[in-house]
Amino acid sequence: MKKIKNIAFKVAVVALMSSLSIATVSAGVLSSLSDSMSSVKINALSNHSFSFVTPSGVASGTDIVITFPGAFSIPAGLTFADVDINVGGPYVGSSTLAAAPSGATWGVVRTSANVLTITNGNSVVASSSALYIRIGTNAIHDAVGTFQVTNDSSIGNGGIGITGSFGDTGTTTVNLLSDDNVQVNAIVPQSFTFSISTNSIDFGNLSSLTAKYASSTNVQGDNLDTTAHTLTVSSNSSSGYAITLRGQTLTSQQNAVDTISAIGSSPAVSATGTEQFGIYATKSGGLNGIIAAPYATASSFGFESTATTSSLFASGSTSSDTTVYSLHYLANISSLTEAGSYSAGLIYVGTANF
Repeated sequence: MKKIKNIAFKVAVVALMSSLSIATVSAGVLSSLSDSMSSVKINALSNHSFSFVTPSGVASGTDIVITFPGAFSIPAGLTFADVDINVGGPYVGSSTLAAAPSGATWGVVRTSANVLTITNGNSVVASSSALYIRIGTNAIHDAVGTFQVTNDSSIGNGGIGITGSFGDTGTTTVNLLSDDNVQVNAIVPQSFTFSISTNSIDFGNLSSLTAKYASSTNVQGDNLDTTAHTLTVSSNSSSGYAITLRGQTLTSQQNAVDTISAIGSSPAVSATGTEQFGIYATKSGGLNGIIAAPYATASSFGFESTATTSSLFASGSTSSDTTVYSLHYLANISSLTEAGSYSAGLIYVGTANF
């Protein structure tokens, strides 16, 4: 009888050990566990992106508990809207979340300033599944998150624990710094070029019978409209550049009161037999270059500067590569225009707006 009791006792012990063995197999250690934070500066707000592989899976109705150490603080306002849960990939298989679990919906509750509890509804996450949990403004599935976790106030390592009734456990270590910001400095040198292709142009002999156009290659000028010279400008200034013009109209070198009338601020076409002195320009290359009135109308000429006042000739609103302005000059006289040797000293100034 005693022998039978001993046998029964041994069988019971074996059965109990088998049961304990089975219970032990149902729980495991999380693998590939990490937490990618948006900031590791002490006392700073940070998003958290947890990823891990659960060997046991997550059964229906079980929970996952995330515990932050030390002075980490989950804000009181943080809700399910600030959390994303994905199974199988960082942005795939997004689970629907709410304040409490219901059906396939998971529940998310801020249990305390250090603890976040996530409870499965009736979904089943298979064993060896990869889970991704985002907390903070990086949550985007149910809503775009607004609350973030505040980091601990001490520098160094801290272990964030993951436990819960789902059975598996794990800890991931994060390291906080006094400052995680690196200030990178650089200087882009200012660059500005401005040039005039030639500093001497000629009309030659003027006639009341035909219009004359200034030339840099023909001292007698041209009878046909032609480019007299060019202005070339480039700048890396974010506010661009300006080119101004100062100088008076063609003036007699024998008698300064004798001048050829400037066309003025209203562009006009050539009118043979009428005193006219004017300029127009065209543009090629570059960005945002604008020719100012009255110089912007092709084949129509204007001139509004004086010997003491400058007028805007062209400008660029932003940095620009090489821009070329081609200038055309017109001179007409009447039969009563006073004889003499006439000239005009024009000053073009390029200015970068750094």
